[in-house]
Amino acid sequence: MITLGINAAFHDSAAALVVDGRTVAAAEEERFTRIKHGKRPVPFSAWELPFHAIDFCLAQADITLADIDHVAYSFDPKEFLGDRLPMDTAVMTLPLQPSAHRACGWESPWDPLFAAYILNAPRQLLDGAPHHLRRRMLAVRDRVRYRWHFVKHHTCHQASAFLAAPFARCAVMTLDGRGEHATTTYGAYRDDRYRALGEVSMPHSLGMLYERITTHLGFLHSSDEYKVMALAALGTPTQRDALAAHVHVERDGQFRIDEMDFTALFGPPRVPGAPMEQQHLDLAASLQDVLEDTVLALASWLREASGERHLAMAGGVALNCVMNARLRDSGMFDAVWIQPAAGDAGTALGAALWVDARERCATVSPDHAVATEGIALADRRWTMEHAYLGPGCDDAQVEALLRWAKLPYRRADDIAEATAELLAQNKIIGWYQGRMEFGPRALGARSILASPIDPAMQARLNELKDREDFRPVAPAVPEEALDRWFSPSDANGGRSPFMLFIYDVRPGQGARIPSACHTDRTARVQTVSRDTNPRFHAVLQAFGRRTGVPVLVNTSFNVRGEPIVCTPRAAIEAFHSTPLDALAIGPFIVEKQG
Repeated sequence: MITLGINAAFHDSAAALVVDGRTVAAAEEERFTRIKHGKRPVPFSAWELPFHAIDFCLAQADITLADIDHVAYSFDPKEFLGDRLPMDTAVMTLPLQPSAHRACGWESPWDPLFAAYILNAPRQLLDGAPHHLRRRMLAVRDRVRYRWHFVKHHTCHQASAFLAAPFARCAVMTLDGRGEHATTTYGAYRDDRYRALGEVSMPHSLGMLYERITTHLGFLHSSDEYKVMALAALGTPTQRDALAAHVHVERDGQFRIDEMDFTALFGPPRVPGAPMEQQHLDLAASLQDVLEDTVLALASWLREASGERHLAMAGGVALNCVMNARLRDSGMFDAVWIQPAAGDAGTALGAALWVDARERCATVSPDHAVATEGIALADRRWTMEHAYLGPGCDDAQVEALLRWAKLPYRRADDIAEATAELLAQNKIIGWYQGRMEFGPRALGARSILASPIDPAMQARLNELKDREDFRPVAPAVPEEALDRWFSPSDANGGRSPFMLFIYDVRPGQGARIPSACHTDRTARVQTVSRDTNPRFHAVLQAFGRRTGVPVLVNTSFNVRGEPIVCTPRAAIEAFHSTPLDALAIGPFIVEKQG
């Protein structure tokens, strides 16, 4: 059974392919088009499907669209429309200039166009592919065999968590901006059954609140929220009470957020690019405090409502690693697992996993599929041990490109040792190895690596990537060395493979890795396993043998405003357009002269 998952309704367009319960491929559209987030989350872009990501997924399995059994789309227009427009109605009214008209029963005057685009996604998949990608699409035109499934957006977020987490049973919580109407959902997974426990609907949204304050602080909403999280560490939550007075946690996992005039409460919005003042830092810190307190209260209710000791999370808000760490350290749950592609890209994976589990269940045991309590699913056959689900490139292709570009290079006898030697010389390395990561974090496949020992390295990296000075960088450490450098080292089984939790730097160790520490002596840590990324693990060990510090700074291989590099060509272009010292690409080393 082959299931293609698609996310396209808002932003972070993506595709994923699941075959008989196992994920074969997953990738964001931005990695191929080089447009950050794939597209903007506006209603008149909802028609755009992630054709490049779809083509990659099909190619990875060496199939065409004609071989697909199910297509799962991570938004349900029927849920979105509700009783505002029955699905059997053939006509909806759309003014030529929607923004010049009142909503007339819709949340936005653009909603009819948005809904029409999504309803017609099945036709767009058949007819809308760019010419250079049509080979894998055209075969289906005369013999469509797949079934199309519109799946609720938050169901997809939930499935991306509990059908990927290393738990046989768990509570599930997803928090984002919005889906069709839901902004927060709760559930429980046990004995191959999923039970919904409740949801919060628009306009009450923690994700939207964070987005709005991100905009007020002069950053891009649905893009720069992680910058606000970084700013929070530099501020004092002086506005916490003023903000918290408008966020009300209620019974049964519900919360309510009042309408707010941010200018009246917090002063005029910061102009993008203007100097960052203390009031901006304090507002970021206040927002972070209110978010954490609210989510901990919701999680406490979920712990009791579900009766579960493990928690799986997804949704864009779950990318907030400071919040995640506080939840981890609360003791509420024995372990917390976050989907590495927690944002909307992950709903492509969640949609595919959900439909696969439902359809395999119905095929193997139709009676079991009709559950008396919750929704019955097929047995799980896959756990997301790593995020290396994207495109790769073999060594022969890399070498052919290097020769074609007339670049001087050398083949290293041991790429890990050669890279560690350069890093020990305080050089900054572009690291391009294996299959690319799925999700927003670079995890040792498309990374920029550097020594954390030099106190000036953070500033060097921010200048190289054209980033704001306040932006921290994160450390990677071998899984088995975590306890010597960071705490709590026993949390979540001593693993943090997706860089989604912060840790305290152990006393005495901060001075040895100054560029990997935040100002509050914490760090957003990635643990690296020999089993899931042996080459990156070997670099860390080799660097440790040379320096006594088996820790490296790991940041994404890109510059501001661009997606992480995907192809060898993109890696070479980024290498030559930045002050990187060397590029380790496959078994080859490319160095700049002079």
